[in-house]
Amino acid sequence: MPPRPPPPVSSPPAPRLSPSAARAAEQHCLRLLALSSTLTSLLQSVAFLLKSGLHSNPLVLTRLFAASASAAPALLQPLVAALLRPSVPLDAFLVNTLIRAHATSPIPSVRLRAASFFPLMLRGAVVPNKFTFPFLLKACAALPGSPAVGLQAHAAALKFGFATDEYVSNTLIHMYSCFGSGFLGEARNVFDRMPKECAVTWSAMIGGYVRGGMSSDAIELFREMQATGVRADEVTVIGVLAAATDLGALELARWVRRFVDREGIGKSVTLCNALIDTLAKCGDVDGAVAVFEGMEQRSVVSWTSVIDALAMEGRGKEAVHVFEEMKVAGVRPDDVAFIGVLTACSHAGMVDEGCGYFDAMKMEYGIEPKIEHYGCMVDMFGRAGMVERAMEFVRTMPMQPNPIIWRSLVSACRAHGRLELGESITRSLFNEYPAHEANYVMLSNVFALTQRWKEKSEIRREMSKRGIKKVPGCSVVELDGEIHEFIAGDESHPQYKEIYRMVEEMARELRRIGHIAATSEVLLDLDEEDKEGALQWHSEKLAIAFALLRTPPGTQIRVVKNLRVCSDCHAAIKCISQVYHREIVVRDRSRFHRFKDGSCSCKDFW
Repeated sequence: MPPRPPPPVSSPPAPRLSPSAARAAEQHCLRLLALSSTLTSLLQSVAFLLKSGLHSNPLVLTRLFAASASAAPALLQPLVAALLRPSVPLDAFLVNTLIRAHATSPIPSVRLRAASFFPLMLRGAVVPNKFTFPFLLKACAALPGSPAVGLQAHAAALKFGFATDEYVSNTLIHMYSCFGSGFLGEARNVFDRMPKECAVTWSAMIGGYVRGGMSSDAIELFREMQATGVRADEVTVIGVLAAATDLGALELARWVRRFVDREGIGKSVTLCNALIDTLAKCGDVDGAVAVFEGMEQRSVVSWTSVIDALAMEGRGKEAVHVFEEMKVAGVRPDDVAFIGVLTACSHAGMVDEGCGYFDAMKMEYGIEPKIEHYGCMVDMFGRAGMVERAMEFVRTMPMQPNPIIWRSLVSACRAHGRLELGESITRSLFNEYPAHEANYVMLSNVFALTQRWKEKSEIRREMSKRGIKKVPGCSVVELDGEIHEFIAGDESHPQYKEIYRMVEEMARELRRIGHIAATSEVLLDLDEEDKEGALQWHSEKLAIAFALLRTPPGTQIRVVKNLRVCSDCHAAIKCISQVYHREIVVRDRSRFHRFKDGSCSCKDFW
């Protein structure tokens, strides 16, 4: 950290007070600071501090900086710059407060300065204590792309003998997991060397695995935690729910709900909101609604989570009804709630209702629409086939449309046969964002749809040259507590031969009832027969075939896919649900499809 700057204006000379008067002034100032919960009261405390000559009192400054962090975050840095002078005697309490106040600030630029106070402590020959490193390591965790600072902080904790402290170790696990999946090995090394007698330690590592995209490892660690007899707390449960959400593991989510009841874990609003979110994203929207209806207290997040859940399954009218109930209950909708209700209108084709809510945001609630709200409207018009209206809406936006909005328009153009317009938009995106893989994929797909195979090959070669790879389609099925993953054409599953035979049987049954494969979805230069074969091995069909083999007749099948379901698979799964008398729920990257008796809950509006 650079030398502490002097105050921008000269401070008034400190009045000479007797020791007893100085002590009384100090105590009065501390009482004022304890009551400083607003900007006005904090400024009054600062005025008294300056008038009483308490500029160099480390205890008073410590309380001042702590009060500023909570009552007036924007004032923290100016106060530090003005009052933290070389004449102030430093102690661990003061520096710890500075690190913590900056690390917990709602202002991003302030948070980035938190770790810079630790070198100040060392230069001032102040010895850190066990409270220093949890604050410091949390500050390091928030530094973008700077694991080197965190590694230095870990080295300092080792040097001063605090690395084995339980709180320091837990924060180390958190810090390393925040640095990305590449540092989860370091987090696990810390975890493995620790005594594991409390839930906090397990929760830190479980949360780290989830944060690093290793949700299966998180669940495995939770099972190990249960085997050791350590009782899970709310934080543990929320971490496991996040893992279940990531994997689409409905049975696990339902088990966690029962576990919470059995173990008597307090159902806070936060935990209930997590349960609603997980059950909904795993496909049990009715279960999510049941949790919501059983809540004694609800936040706007609770209402929004249910609206989002209904929207994802295409139950637009129900989502709108919940939104209206929220208003009747006196809960003021925020900008996130409006994203939920606009998404519901988009997925259900409720264009007029969506336009009404968009207008109400500003007119009735004074909420200025953000880029996300404009994106919902473009998506809504595009899904409804109103491509020209979507284009006009984009032209009149008060801000520049982002690539997501343009890609939404391209998808609408492709779905409704406006390929020339889609190509024009994609080329513009390609020129403006040449490093984004999605733009290459979209342009390649446009060329394939118009059978311009040479141009498609050139784009693919350019992608290969730049090291850009298309994300492969991946589908996941949960059976008997195990997660089974399938990739198109993959033969890695132990039962792949049986699965492939089942896929061929499914194809014969679909042809028997008149299903014709949508070969336009195969963006390869193949003859029609080969295209039909390529469609046959899509990941969701492999997953469904596996579930048909492994579950009794009539059992519901649930599949989670990382990409959007293609139109051929959508049509095929409708037929599969009819032929095999199964309800099949597919969660793709944007919504749920519930197939039953040859139809889908989205009513083919997707």
